[in-house]
Amino acid sequence: MESGEQQGQHGEYGEQQGQRGQHGGREGHGQDGSAGRDGSRGQSGERGGQGRRGRPERWQDRWWAIALLVLVAWVGIRLVFDGWSGWPGILVGGFLYAGFMTWFLMRRRRRDARAVGTDAARVPELERRIAKNGELPEDPAERAVMVRLIRRREEKLRRNQWWAFPLLGLVFFGLPIFWFAAGNVPMGVWGLMFGALLLGWMVWFNRRFVRRMARMRQRIEGVGGGSAGASAAGPVGGGAQGFAHGAR
Repeated sequence: MESGEQQGQHGEYGEQQGQRGQHGGREGHGQDGSAGRDGSRGQSGERGGQGRRGRPERWQDRWWAIALLVLVAWVGIRLVFDGWSGWPGILVGGFLYAGFMTWFLMRRRRRDARAVGTDAARVPELERRIAKNGELPEDPAERAVMVRLIRRREEKLRRNQWWAFPLLGLVFFGLPIFWFAAGNVPMGVWGLMFGALLLGWMVWFNRRFVRRMARMRQRIEGVGGGSAGASAAGPVGGGAQGFAHGAR
């Protein structure tokens, strides 16, 4: 009898141990599962962060590169027209103009970034993709940002087109007329030719940029990535005309 009772007690103890082992196993699997889910969430978040950050910022997009490019262009053009005799004043004017243009472009970039919901360093890359009608972003949030940027550009082009080209025409053709009036016919001829070529290039570039903006927006909306941008910006047509760089 005693041996039978001992065996019964051992059996109950074994059942209790078995239940504890099963419960511990379930807890272990649950912890592993939650850890796996947390790991997958972390990896997806990291991928999303990399997608938002995109490629590293190119040196051509940094403020000092913009300032240097503007300075070289200003000094070069002024030296061609005015000669080396007034190079100190040309250099000082170049520094002032380069400082103003750099401040203006960087401020515009920051405003665009705040308006469309991205980093200021990402705006030049998005603009290059739009201008080249390049590949679409894989991230839906990035596609929505691109659509909002396109719609912002189109809106500014429509709003500023009425004064941009008249102002450029006054600048490009007013100076040659002044040189003709002053008796400097060769300088007036060169200025007239340069202004006509530059204004024609701007018209061609602007129209091509507008067409590519419209095509890129249609491509993104065609894959369902522009709904967020469309709801944020409202209905905007794609046939805007104007001077792209000046309006931005």
